[in-house]
Amino acid sequence: MRISMRRFTRLASAFSKKLENHAATVAPCFIYGNFGPVHRTFRVTPAMEAGIADHIRSIGEIVGLLGGHKPERK
Repeated sequence: MRISMRRFTRLASAFSKKLENHAATVAPCFIYGNFGPVHRTFRVTPAMEAGIADHIRSIGEIVGLLGGHKPERK
């Protein structure tokens, strides 16, 4: 995660000055990592393996969980 997100590298321009901003940026990555893709070893998501979830979540579901909304198409 540190390599893929500039926010975690030292002296980067995307450094979070507020804890709230940092949490808002990191939360979607953790949620998607645990609820989104199927793990190669488990053959299910990590959340399904732990018994927390019963299905694979789509990006739209994750955005809905975080309180976001889907933009309207014109």
